[in-house]
Amino acid sequence: MQNQTDFGVRRFGRVNWLGLFTLAQREVRRFWKVKTQTILAPLVTAGLFLLIFSIAIGPYRGEVMGVPFMTFIAPGLLMMTVIQNSFANTSSSISTAKVQGNIVDTLMPPLSATELILGYLTGGIMRGLLVALAIAVGLALVLGIVPQYPLLLLLYVVVGSTFLGGLGIVAAIFATRFDQLAAISNFVITPLAFLSGTFYSVQSLPPILNTITHLNPIFYLIDGVRFGMIGVSDSSIVLGLTVSFCSALAVGLLAWWMLKTGYRIKA
Repeated sequence: MQNQTDFGVRRFGRVNWLGLFTLAQREVRRFWKVKTQTILAPLVTAGLFLLIFSIAIGPYRGEVMGVPFMTFIAPGLLMMTVIQNSFANTSSSISTAKVQGNIVDTLMPPLSATELILGYLTGGIMRGLLVALAIAVGLALVLGIVPQYPLLLLLYVVVGSTFLGGLGIVAAIFATRFDQLAAISNFVITPLAFLSGTFYSVQSLPPILNTITHLNPIFYLIDGVRFGMIGVSDSSIVLGLTVSFCSALAVGLLAWWMLKTGYRIKA
């Protein structure tokens, strides 16, 4: 028996599976149509980072935590690229719809706040996974790095994509102009990503900076991916997973509340 709502009829029980699938499909197709920009460009950028560090620092840096310097920074570059693209996917989708005034096309169908979040996050997670796969293949071919714990690596990539995808939803809803969204990306997301142990071990930091770094949730994502790929880490993996899951959940709940109440979306 079909479930009636104020907006009409929902099929297949309490979840609008058709609407959810359609939104998720739209978000995936949206970035796949420009895959040269969304998939290939991040791969090239990560490759340039590796090339520059290899030429400028690699021959003189030696080993970090018992592994070559280039091997140490490679997983961090992978995760940093993943989270930046997951954030960009959800934030650009919502902010563009708001500025162009067609966000109503997404809000009008009988989709709950939870279904909207899941639909948008599907696009962010899929883009993050494809970027991670492309970079992982490149690292295997160029540096010979094969993930030691592939399932753990996959888990961190999914959780990280969920966390930053949710943060992208929050940022896009909060921002009323493109420059505000760019400010959040440039002054919040990018510094958190770069100051998270991507290019260095936090063990080399002074105590105060070490403590501050451990307050950065992205640090645990970088650290977890590094452990999944090369088997070394700066902190407990159990703690890292706990912080990562809690961060993703907290951001998801905030995004759900914003969509549920229509904060800065509904007139």
